[in-house]
Amino acid sequence: MDTERTVAAVLAGYLRQAGVTHVFGYPGESVVDFMEATRDQGPATVAAVREGSAAFMAEGAAMCTGQLGVCLSTLGPGSTALLNGVASAMLDRVPLLAISGQVDSAREQYWTHQLVDQGRLFAPVTKLTARLEPRSADTVIRRALRTATAERPGAVHLTVTADSFGMTVPESGIGGKVPPLAPAAGTLDCYGEDPVRRLRAARRPVLLAGGGAVRCGATAALTRLAERAGLPVVAGAMAKGVISENHPYFAGVLDMAGYRVIWDLLASADLIVAAGFDPVELITPWQVATPVLHVDTTPNTDQIYPAATELVGNVAAALAWIDANWTGAPRWTAHEVAAHRGALRDAWHAGYASGRLNPSEVVTTVREAAPAGTIAAADVGSHKIMAGQAWVARAPRETLITNGLSAMGFGLPAAIAAGVTRPGAPVVCLTGDGGFAMTAPELSVASRLGLGLVVVVFSDGTLNRIELHQQSLGYPLTATSVDRTDIPALAESLGCDGVRVDSVAGLEKALDFRRTRPLVIEARIDTAQYAAQF
Repeated sequence: MDTERTVAAVLAGYLRQAGVTHVFGYPGESVVDFMEATRDQGPATVAAVREGSAAFMAEGAAMCTGQLGVCLSTLGPGSTALLNGVASAMLDRVPLLAISGQVDSAREQYWTHQLVDQGRLFAPVTKLTARLEPRSADTVIRRALRTATAERPGAVHLTVTADSFGMTVPESGIGGKVPPLAPAAGTLDCYGEDPVRRLRAARRPVLLAGGGAVRCGATAALTRLAERAGLPVVAGAMAKGVISENHPYFAGVLDMAGYRVIWDLLASADLIVAAGFDPVELITPWQVATPVLHVDTTPNTDQIYPAATELVGNVAAALAWIDANWTGAPRWTAHEVAAHRGALRDAWHAGYASGRLNPSEVVTTVREAAPAGTIAAADVGSHKIMAGQAWVARAPRETLITNGLSAMGFGLPAAIAAGVTRPGAPVVCLTGDGGFAMTAPELSVASRLGLGLVVVVFSDGTLNRIELHQQSLGYPLTATSVDRTDIPALAESLGCDGVRVDSVAGLEKALDFRRTRPLVIEARIDTAQYAAQF
């Protein structure tokens, strides 16, 4: 087909300009024109086993690259299957563009076969739903890109009828360049009291960093301020690595294993500097009365915590401005923060079962074996709570965690996307056996693409978090067992290597990050540590 200025070609061109290298999806008749338009010049199409996984792949790609993630589906069952991953990106504040085909426009008003109203379907879980048509294609695509990436970022859905993809887009005369897609560079607005005066007046302030700090590239500014002012830094789960977790002022991850120790620290502070922190990073409700200095790209409209002072704009610029105006002695010593980390480590070690393979040992053993620059993608469940604290993140965008929708089945697709979009980087997926069962067929995609990722399955045969909740209510365990599968044999059948371990020594022997074929390790664990964290 001639792709000159067709809707498909124009859309592909905008995606290339936006830095998109891969589209994750599942083929269908209604989208083949778009796939053809991308075949030679990109973005490359990566076919998943199912559309739901493709959306998680797109989210994972956006998380680890900082670029827009893109997923593609056909009409009807393709678009409905896409929904879960789109909702995940929306609640995780991840920029994502979802594109779904539709029946040709002549039949759309009366047809029933595989037809759903995609605008109404996706409206509750996106920032924008729109139709892509030839006469308005340039404007609608630019609007979609800008909306998905504008603070706070999220998901946008485009419906394109099968006949529209091949139609010619008229020259608009206003150009076809992508709008700015990065956070604002340096403008700051201050509401309320002087933020520097608030910080200077505090004797025991703590810095709470979230995803907004990662999106604004605030690592250097945050680290400098923490060092000069002596601020312990607590990170949200989706901001792991925003300060190296080997840094003397790193103070742990909120609402992960040992969470009570973190909340005690925040309660003992006389000021919390919330830098890019987002309510989606909470698992338990906000539970302290400590005054908050709100520093974020958006005003404090959530009101999860009250804040008498707001510094609104680029988080890196805001922290750098505070640092430039800081005077005074460090408020905490590195020794004090080290003592806090020791108490936190004791807390997440609670429940340790001697002679068994403990969840904390799985995380720390994999971390020790993983090379520098390893990207870790965690699925959802009790293992995420442990990994969120025990996995030592050394840089931002190297730990992929969903905490908004927190959908099981995220981990493996996100790990595959990391392997595709960050070629050469070692990748590990940490998943429970329940989440693994939901997406295990995607291993064939990793094998097809020659990805040497390592998948570690925390295998206990249960939906542990649900069991713990049932037990806390005095209910008998109901429908929470995960059917035992021969995971190594399943891995082999999907083109991967597989091994089962039940000890640290066995895990150490099995781990190998220098490979061109996926490795799946079933780690048979004891769950006593999970119960201690509930």
